[in-house]
Amino acid sequence: MAITKEPGQKGVNWSNIAVGGIMNMFEVTTLGQPLEVLKTQMAANRQQTMLQAIKTVWSRGGVAGFYQGLIPWAWIEASTKGAVLLFTASEIETAATGWGVNPAAAGLLGGMGGGVAQAYATMGFCTCMKTAEITRHKQAASGIKPPSTWAVFADIYRREGIAGINKGVNAVAVRQCTNWGSRMGFARLAESSIRSWRGKGEDEKLTPFEKILSSTIGGALATWNQPIEVVRVEMQSMAKGAERGEKKTILNTLAYVYKENGIKGLYRGVTPRIGLGIWQTVCMVSFADYVKAWVKGE
Repeated sequence: MAITKEPGQKGVNWSNIAVGGIMNMFEVTTLGQPLEVLKTQMAANRQQTMLQAIKTVWSRGGVAGFYQGLIPWAWIEASTKGAVLLFTASEIETAATGWGVNPAAAGLLGGMGGGVAQAYATMGFCTCMKTAEITRHKQAASGIKPPSTWAVFADIYRREGIAGINKGVNAVAVRQCTNWGSRMGFARLAESSIRSWRGKGEDEKLTPFEKILSSTIGGALATWNQPIEVVRVEMQSMAKGAERGEKKTILNTLAYVYKENGIKGLYRGVTPRIGLGIWQTVCMVSFADYVKAWVKGE
């Protein structure tokens, strides 16, 4: 029942577009956005502890503060990126396993391809705007009333055009490629290991607990690339400094963060991201496998 296998599939499985969009909307609207906000808060304010970050987010509206950026940007992003991810990853995995590639490697290839596709197809401007929404409160510290989210969007577009609202998209692509390649690859590897440990054949179904455990392992291990996420947040942050200059690239932003905060700064926000990675992988791998099987009537 894993997405590495599509029993009886002939041609392209278009239903995966709908399944991906629905599952990603479910993920972000439940635990996803609060963990995303907390992770971004810590990555953008690298001097803060987890408790300080929670207090800061809470000060921006209580529970509502943890859902900052959900509407419209996270919903737009989730409904589109989930569809692109699951469709692309499933097609690549199905093709790879058909060529005799083992499940873990097929999951890695599917996740990498799906991650890159969703970054360039849908995530660039949504991720940029979500980060701007979460980090623009810094402007209030200087006595400036933060503009509305649509005003921020219009201002960035007016000043920098399409490139401005897609700022940091290359970092997003690198992150998503490594994110979903690692999540799906590690999850499929864990599934194979559990099958071997439990003496189950390749065609035998895993129990729900075994599926969720596999996704938990995959989501947790995939956070090794946290420095890329910190760089992405810094590139898209509304905070500006003369020492950084206006032209932010992946390399000079990485160097800036390392100079300012050292190795520790490159891993700020990794704890909430572990939770986020686990939840995203459970939703988009384990739960999605069950939904896909239900859609096909298996």
